[in-house]
Amino acid sequence: MTEIAFLLNGAPVRLSGSSPTLTLLDWLREARGLTGTKEGCNEGDCGACTVMVSDAEGPKALNACILFMPQLHGKSVRTVEGLTAPDGTPHPAQEAMVAHHGSQCGFCTPGFVVAMATTHAQGRSDHDTALAGNLCRCTGYAPIIRAAKAVEDAPVPEWLRAEVDAASRATAEGSALRPATSDDLAEWYAQNPDATLIAGATDVGLWVTKQLRDLAPVAFLGGIKDLQQITTEGASLRVGAGVTINDLMAAVAPKLPSFAEMLRRYASDQVRNAATIGGNIANGSPIGDGPPALIALGATLHLRKGNIRRDMPLEDFFIEYGKQDRQKGEFVEAVTFPTDAPNLRCYKLSKRFDQDISAVCGCFNITLQDGKVSAARIAFGGMAGTPKRAQGAEAALIGQPWNMETAEAARKALASDFEPLSDMRASAAYRAAAAGNMMIRYYHDLSGTPVNVLEVAP
Repeated sequence: MTEIAFLLNGAPVRLSGSSPTLTLLDWLREARGLTGTKEGCNEGDCGACTVMVSDAEGPKALNACILFMPQLHGKSVRTVEGLTAPDGTPHPAQEAMVAHHGSQCGFCTPGFVVAMATTHAQGRSDHDTALAGNLCRCTGYAPIIRAAKAVEDAPVPEWLRAEVDAASRATAEGSALRPATSDDLAEWYAQNPDATLIAGATDVGLWVTKQLRDLAPVAFLGGIKDLQQITTEGASLRVGAGVTINDLMAAVAPKLPSFAEMLRRYASDQVRNAATIGGNIANGSPIGDGPPALIALGATLHLRKGNIRRDMPLEDFFIEYGKQDRQKGEFVEAVTFPTDAPNLRCYKLSKRFDQDISAVCGCFNITLQDGKVSAARIAFGGMAGTPKRAQGAEAALIGQPWNMETAEAARKALASDFEPLSDMRASAAYRAAAAGNMMIRYYHDLSGTPVNVLEVAP
């Protein structure tokens, strides 16, 4: 195996011969004795394993439990032990957690502190969002937020400023597991069509940590910059498969704010920093939050196998549960969708508001002309074995005046579109009722009635 090189708490590390699916969490605790990074859920949910990972794009908070060692190539990693200065001076976030009584048990506090230190280095003040991926609240939420606010104006410690340059110097020459371009990937994947492609590992990581699967051979896509581009094509965006959910959220926020807000509730900051839109599509999950919005927008999916490319409407990619229209050796290259959709609304329903899997995700996009519905695209996740359009509801809308009677007819038509299943997240009856209520909510939303569940009106 080609050598992996990175910085750990400021010191260069070079590894060879280790499993490509060895997680950073296991390596830190077992090989280095750095036990401040904790194992809680081991699936990227609790944030106890949060580490700071820096590269040319700056620092990001990531979950070490689902971060494979080859993904660190050429980067810099800081654990909670590495936040202090060489002389032992604490990071401002560490001092603030003590001063404001935010420090809780030793299991979750390290992850909070690393997340706070990362947010501080980024110059952010959206602490509720940044810390949503650190779930424990033993001491209560208020003192933790007070601690985060207290360090907003503190300078970034000098010992953390040089991370990017040092990480670049530590980089080894290339890596057989990390193709540098999509051309390299296409050639390699054509020769290894049964391989596992790993981008952010936020889903694939659980195949290892929970299912104990052997994924070899694998290829890590994090170094393919041409898959991480977002380009404007007229009134549309072409988004590379390697674009992270956080970067996609920033790109769509100006013109598709409802889509962006739904993405903000997609897992945690740690997960959104790693998860990619290509992975969200390619894994074919019926409860993935990206596809319903993209289908409602009329997105086009771009696939590649070797030098052969093909395009298709995104909704056609999903055939049935666990089956997609993707050939062996073929990968998702990009997705294109229009940004001129002022009536797009996305509603995510989950048991926990932040960082939870959807029970139902509904996305609605209609076009009005002279008070009538001239076009309609509605898609749901969680209502079938795949993300799916509600064509019966669409038909009930098109050509009709936009009023409550039409919305009610569309709500009733949803019964012909879906036969949802009951599972641990919701019963079939609950899902059906929730989807119908979303249709009515959409009518009120476009009519100007406040519908945000976080707003309390007098």
